Amino acid sequence: MPSSIRPGDELAGRYRLEDLLDERDGGRFFRAWDRILARHVTVHVISADDPRAPALHEAARLSVGVQDPHVLRVLDVDERDGICFVVNEWGTGRSLDIILADEGPLSPRRAAWLVSEVAASLALAHDNGVTHGRLVPENVLVDLNGQVRLIGLAVDAAMHGLPAGRVSADLTDLAGNLYAALTGRWAGVSGSALPPAHLDGQRVLRPRRVRAGIPRELDHLCDDLLNGTSHRGEHTPTTAAELHEALRDFVGDGAGMADREAELAAAAPIQRPAPPAPPAQTTGERWQPGVPPVVSSTPPVDEEPTVAVPTTPHEPDPEPRTQVSPAVPADDNAPSDPTDVPTQAGMPVFHDDADDVGWVSRNPEKAPKPPPPPAFEEPAPRPLFAPVPEDGRPVRTPRPGSAAARREEHQPWDASQPGRIGTGTGAGSGSGVVPAYTDDEVPGRSWLRLAMVVGAVVLLLFAVAFAFDLGNGRGIVLGEDESPSGPDTSATGPVRALTGLSAEDFDPQGSPPREENPDTVGHVVDGDPSTTWTTLTYEENFGPGGLKSGVGVVLDLGEVRAPREVSVSLPEAGETSLSLYLTNESPTGIRGLSPIGSQTGSGTVDVTLDGQDRGRYLTVWLTSIPQTDDGRYRGEIAEIRVRA
Repeated sequence: MPSSIRPGDELAGRYRLEDLLDERDGGRFFRAWDRILARHVTVHVISADDPRAPALHEAARLSVGVQDPHVLRVLDVDERDGICFVVNEWGTGRSLDIILADEGPLSPRRAAWLVSEVAASLALAHDNGVTHGRLVPENVLVDLNGQVRLIGLAVDAAMHGLPAGRVSADLTDLAGNLYAALTGRWAGVSGSALPPAHLDGQRVLRPRRVRAGIPRELDHLCDDLLNGTSHRGEHTPTTAAELHEALRDFVGDGAGMADREAELAAAAPIQRPAPPAPPAQTTGERWQPGVPPVVSSTPPVDEEPTVAVPTTPHEPDPEPRTQVSPAVPADDNAPSDPTDVPTQAGMPVFHDDADDVGWVSRNPEKAPKPPPPPAFEEPAPRPLFAPVPEDGRPVRTPRPGSAAARREEHQPWDASQPGRIGTGTGAGSGSGVVPAYTDDEVPGRSWLRLAMVVGAVVLLLFAVAFAFDLGNGRGIVLGEDESPSGPDTSATGPVRALTGLSAEDFDPQGSPPREENPDTVGHVVDGDPSTTWTTLTYEENFGPGGLKSGVGVVLDLGEVRAPREVSVSLPEAGETSLSLYLTNESPTGIRGLSPIGSQTGSGTVDVTLDGQDRGRYLTVWLTSIPQTDDGRYRGEIAEIRVRA
């Protein structure tokens, strides 16, 4: 019988079915329009003789007893014409599975806040003796106001034939929603369309082994609730209320989280269904779902024009749109026929003091003419020849730009002694004879000064470099085997194997850092090749496509040394790529560091260095690790030997 119910049909003379949202095992789920209250609702429909019908009635009755604004309520339940149906509120927003598909895994704080809201509503329902029964990400909705809403409380489980009262299933599904929000994979007991979580044997892979940067608290919560483990000193929540408290403690002050979700919902492409148009009164035809209502192209007087949004995507407009030109001031003398209007041609005028663009008038004869440019100023007169002195000897004019010419600007001709050059005394005591180029600068003197400045700069740079090398423990190399203080023992002295080294695991991209099997990292310097240190097991290899760029081991050499050879014992099966870094301080990451050596291979890998780099901490960084028999990846080091 439900298979004969289709969009366009009407139930109980009130609910007009619009869109078929889901169909499973003889049951159907519709979006409908309540014609009496003029609102959208959802309707679950099954046959009245279906074995699930009594459970569906009971689930609807129990769901009404949960008074929580975060639950989409049951509005009606009835059985007519062999059809059993339940009517629920309609919520507009995005479900958790859609959010994960659009944005990927959420940030830890956002994921914890969202699941804590679900846990609070579920705790209230459990207190009233009601369970959800099928709490999958598809039933967790974030509406347009940023509020978390629950879809299908008790009703959805009854539609799927699941028994009621499964509190443990709700708690596991809560942890599954937290796991999904952190990793994008589903680990609950109910069926979801999200990809399933990875397994390590019979255990769900911990979130921190799937995605880097997940805090320890959330990792332990998922591990405890999904795998049944118990971390020492930590309490495992046994109810939805306890899980809500644990997540609320992690989130802290959640003020503003709902507002942020509302902003994200407003930016997301959420389809908001428009109310259906009333049936046409003239044709008598039945309303067809998916067909947009016909709207008159002429709006009523004194009303804003209404734009009709078609419900069918990519449907062409009923009539072509007209592109409206910008408004132009009215002209009483303008001709009625637009073809008679002359074309306004010209060139754009760009103003320096404004951002707008003007145009040259279409009638240049009537346009105002620009003012004429200012007249050129006449240059000051200069004498072609200097005055002739009284003794008749020639006076040579100084070369323009020379020192004599510049000095002459400040020592003009002496008016009291015609024919003589003033000397600044005002009495005309000069000799009256200016020797040729006597007061000019010596040719080449400017280049000599420039060379002296360049030489001083070179000496200064040499001194700075010498001081920098001395500060790093190195001198300026004077020859093959000599320096200002004798032979350089760091580079040419005796080379020996270092002993008494200490090792520490190095995982700066983990959360928290430095947790990569720290209990066995000392095996790499214990001198026993039979004992090894291994990394964690990863689903993907390191590199640009993996979760991390690598992990490694930091060796403390005891003091500043110049390593000449590093030997790393690796497993024979599969190749391992590694890089070496040398620092004076214990590193906190590899970003910004330059490797002093790299190598790829299996078995014993030797990296030879030039001995010019000095430091106390040697980092062996694994950038690619071999694949194990089960298809995953794990690195291993048996021994690291350093010669310096």
